[in-house]
Amino acid sequence: MRFSDADKKYMALALSQAQAALREGEIPVGCVIADKNGEVIAEACNSVEASGDITRHAEIAAISAAGRHALAGATLYVTLEPCPMCAGAIALSGIKRVVYAAADKKYGCCGSVYRLTEDPAFDTFCPADGGLMKEESERLLSECFSAMRSKKG
Repeated sequence: MRFSDADKKYMALALSQAQAALREGEIPVGCVIADKNGEVIAEACNSVEASGDITRHAEIAAISAAGRHALAGATLYVTLEPCPMCAGAIALSGIKRVVYAAADKKYGCCGSVYRLTEDPAFDTFCPADGGLMKEESERLLSECFSAMRSKKG
């Protein structure tokens, strides 16, 4: 089995965060970080619109909330594959594994476009694995973008 029951549990929590983001008018991306002992140390969702800060992606918010020392050996669960900014933060954080739901074929830096967290040019290595609960994440993203298009039209 590629994903464990624990992986599924944490991704379900990340999807709950994504649903909260959608309710708040944000792009529905949620993130959960579990430490090396399996304890959830941070949960966050996108807050770019509410904050007016383009860096307030779910991953950045969760990494910031967890605190640097808690991240060593942790696993990050996110509903959309990390972008270059988030993948860079992950690579520098001490996080040891990324699990994502939906691939980002435009900006994904954990496998779709590039593998920043696994680049041998850096002295960190953080493998990423995608596709866990991707249908649920893709449904939320589709719902969001459909609503955005209908507001414009």
